[in-house]
Amino acid sequence: MKMIKQLLLLTSLLLGAQSAQTAPLISGKEAALPASGSQTRGISRGPTIKVNSPTPDVATTSPFDFRIVFVPRGDTKIDVDSVKVVYMKSPFVNLTPRLRDAISDKGIDFSKAEVPPGSHTIRVSVSDSEGRETNSVFTVVVMK
Repeated sequence: MKMIKQLLLLTSLLLGAQSAQTAPLISGKEAALPASGSQTRGISRGPTIKVNSPTPDVATTSPFDFRIVFVPRGDTKIDVDSVKVVYMKSPFVNLTPRLRDAISDKGIDFSKAEVPPGSHTIRVSVSDSEGRETNSVFTVVVMK
């Protein structure tokens, strides 16, 4: 019994240490790419995308928690496989693979995202079970 308690304590300590680590969301090399002139905005009947953290256009420090909430409309469900996150550079940088484990039908919950200082424009796209897509473009401002 004592050995099981010690094993559980060790496991919880290791999990806690992993969650405290930071993970790169945008590299310095990617941040140095030229800005893309293409942005997408418009009215959609697709799901709502809410940026909870960091607050768009408000300076923050890195690392930060990257949290997006998806809200379906009506009786539809979020199509998790449709979620795409793109860093708006030329060429576009697909951030989706880095976030794959943090994406659910509720949104994106990526803790301790490392992003270099500067202004970073990101586009999040999501579709619902009826194929209606929503795109949201926002800027994350990271200070030194």
